Amino acid sequence: MNLIYFDNAATTWPKPKETLRAMTQSQNDAGGNPGRSGHRSSIEAARIIYDTREAAANLFGVSDPCRIIFTKNATEALNIAILGLLKKGDHCVTSSMEHNSVLRPLRFLEATRGVKISVVPAGEDGTINPALIEKSLRRQTRLLILGHASNVTGAIAPIGEAAAIAVKHGIHFLVDAAQTAGSLPINIEGMNIDLLAFTGHKSLLGPQGTGGLYIREGLDACIAPLMAGGTGSRSEFEEQPDFMPDKYESGTPNTIGLAGLEAGMAFIRKKGVAAIRKKELSLTKHFLSGLQKLPDIKVYGTANAEDRIAVVSFNIEGMMSSEVAFSLDEKYGILCRPGLHCAPAAHRTIGTFPQGTVRFGFGYYNTIRQVEYALKALEEIARGNGK
Repeated sequence: MNLIYFDNAATTWPKPKETLRAMTQSQNDAGGNPGRSGHRSSIEAARIIYDTREAAANLFGVSDPCRIIFTKNATEALNIAILGLLKKGDHCVTSSMEHNSVLRPLRFLEATRGVKISVVPAGEDGTINPALIEKSLRRQTRLLILGHASNVTGAIAPIGEAAAIAVKHGIHFLVDAAQTAGSLPINIEGMNIDLLAFTGHKSLLGPQGTGGLYIREGLDACIAPLMAGGTGSRSEFEEQPDFMPDKYESGTPNTIGLAGLEAGMAFIRKKGVAAIRKKELSLTKHFLSGLQKLPDIKVYGTANAEDRIAVVSFNIEGMMSSEVAFSLDEKYGILCRPGLHCAPAAHRTIGTFPQGTVRFGFGYYNTIRQVEYALKALEEIARGNGK
């Protein structure tokens, strides 16, 4: 049985051959520790990391590559921004569609530092009203956090309107781009984003264990690092360096992973973000259209595919999401993700807590034929033939 992979919202697979080739080549040609030695292998490893930093800056519209620091994923990036920025007495505004990567650090700060949190309720389709964001602001509001798109409904957040609100009221704006980096156009400086967290293993087509955080110039002075240690720079001092990116990059970096990430981003530049978006949108529209014709299937999120990324959540009446996903895997070779998707607040918002949903996440390597096969499989399951 040939497997059909529809779990790209969790991690993209397969990766481009260029990504795998770059990772192998990095270990064959640059196995040294970057910044820790002066020999050619160490220098080549450092070059790989800087090239990846430049590639990310290029892709995200950042003029200074050193404003981007590398992390092991978007979760670590979000923790650096949230834990490093918010202090006792601060107020933060976010939405009910956020991933636990945002909400858990906030709840930790609420319990330990007395940080106040306002959660803007999204609509039942997962969309966010910018007017409710502005209404939630207080005099103590220091930070606004929004996911660029929901990992549950795929709904694209009103980033432009939110940025304008943040600028108007002089608050910092953090965007969680875990679901959109590589699949939607992002121009950080043009969009007035102060902080942007991204992961490498999803639509950037890199390996797991890679990610990063953009920090606007001057803002790094307000954000404490998550950890301290050796950076390969200023080794004569016991104090942590206070300059970018070294301030936030202690310890030996994931050179092999970052080599793969750079190759993934090069693949995206070659294909074009707009072309990738067009293909994923076509798959999403075809799937949504097909689901409307099937019995006993409820689809969540906005009906307009243009307003969502290539993520679709649904349930079959009378069946657990885990039961549907198991049947898809065992009988049809279709891999997807059931449950709460680490976003319980989002499921409460759309009315699917605690059972969750079945989630399909389409990617660049999926095809219309695969979507049509999945629709037939779902029809059989819904009619009781696929159990």
